[in-house]
Amino acid sequence: MPVKHADQVPAQAVQAGQGVTIQVLIGPDEAPNFALRRFTIRPGGWMPLHTNRVEHEQYVLQGRGRIAIGEQVHEVRAGDVVYIPAGAAHWYRNIGTEDFVFLCAVPNLPDEIVILDPREPQA
Repeated sequence: MPVKHADQVPAQAVQAGQGVTIQVLIGPDEAPNFALRRFTIRPGGWMPLHTNRVEHEQYVLQGRGRIAIGEQVHEVRAGDVVYIPAGAAHWYRNIGTEDFVFLCAVPNLPDEIVILDPREPQA
């Protein structure tokens, strides 16, 4: 389907975190090279420290978040662009009072998610 509205795509809970959902807006069955996902992290929500085999290109749509990439922690807000290299350890936390929402593009390549620390990030 070349055009659809994001609200037509069901959100699924991300089990590794707390208060996080994902929508696969464009999946590998729809486009040959990249998938596009929308993540929503509710106030107080987070995703734990993990790695992926594939890189991530992200664009923050709404809210405020804290993202660790390797040893660096970044505060981001709507309009910020984030690049996470393949294999880099990273985590996310909503630090605002509204939903933290971002788009995430990844290549359609085999991925492996490795949870390095399942606990809530403390930074």
